[in-house]
Amino acid sequence: MTLATFWLYLAAVGVISCTPGPNVFYVTTRSIRFGFGSAMVAMTGCLSALAVMLVASVAGVSAFMLAVPAAFAALKYAGAAYLIFLGIQTWRAPVVPLLADPSSREMPSRLALYRGGFLCGISNPKLLVFAAAFFPQFIAPDAPWAPQFALLVATFLAVETTFYVTYALTARRLADRLMTESWQRRVNRVSGVIFAGFGCVLLRYRP
Repeated sequence: MTLATFWLYLAAVGVISCTPGPNVFYVTTRSIRFGFGSAMVAMTGCLSALAVMLVASVAGVSAFMLAVPAAFAALKYAGAAYLIFLGIQTWRAPVVPLLADPSSREMPSRLALYRGGFLCGISNPKLLVFAAAFFPQFIAPDAPWAPQFALLVATFLAVETTFYVTYALTARRLADRLMTESWQRRVNRVSGVIFAGFGCVLLRYRP
């Protein structure tokens, strides 16, 4: 891979990563409701899922999914169901008065935050197909492929992390305004619709 090719890849990944998706909304809503530290735990779950999906695409799992439509459909429906479930959960999330004792706020465990982030990230099988089609465009065929794939995956994760942190920090700075009872209801409703919308879009996806 030449330096020019790498910079082209970095620019493409930047455009992809800055576009909000289910992972970004999951990390952002955790930041607003529970704080920046909780958002970082959720982010770790999302990144773990992303790493699994990227490595799986390199390992040929995406080719298997495309060759066996039933397997891809099962993964797609499971992912869509989880996103819709997450949307319903977010819509129904309780509203906690801003001036209430902080200890009265029900805080999810780190395991729950990580698990939620991982499930949100792993619920999008489109990434398998995307990575399988996207990565080879930047691979030099006359050089060892393993180091190149490792660089592509590491770069993707680094760029994703940068945008997750940026969105989480921005959301946290607005949290005092967004955590009033009226704004909590609006955030919960809008976020719930967005998560469910991602699930419905996934149902319509055809590789």
